[in-house]
Amino acid sequence: MNGHRNKKFFFVVLALLSATSFGETLKGRVVKVADGDTITVLVSNVQHKVRLNGIDAPEKKQAFGEASRKHLASLVAGKDVDVEWTKKDKYGRILGTVWVSVPSPDGKGVVRCDANQSMLHAGFAWHYKRFDSSKAYSDAESDARRAKLGLWRDPNPIPPEEFRKAGKGNAKGTTK
Repeated sequence: MNGHRNKKFFFVVLALLSATSFGETLKGRVVKVADGDTITVLVSNVQHKVRLNGIDAPEKKQAFGEASRKHLASLVAGKDVDVEWTKKDKYGRILGTVWVSVPSPDGKGVVRCDANQSMLHAGFAWHYKRFDSSKAYSDAESDARRAKLGLWRDPNPIPPEEFRKAGKGNAKGTTK
């Protein structure tokens, strides 16, 4: 009986370690905001391109593209961030959730903010449901749509994926 209990404990501990050990956290300073879903983070004199996971922001040449970039810059530019990530995309960018400290709503301290979710909540990105199933992200986009925030003021916003497929991003038809 005691051996069975030890095995069960071992597997519970292994499961907990497995759930946390596959992810990594990149800690650094944001030195560039390329657009509404791509930043560059400097860590020990090495720059890392980071694609905000779970969102798709308007392209630079697309309606609300510059507004989206500016909103993300207001959140993270020049600030220290933690990027939680597990993989890279086909372009070699880290796919991650960007956490940044912001003033608390009561103004008496700071809180950690999920910049990816903040972009959705402000209406400056789509929830990239094809790659992310987060209910919090889906709810943030829905709230912004209902409130007609950011790009949702447009009567017919075009998802960035469709904009890229139509070849409107640049001469090659992609900007990502």
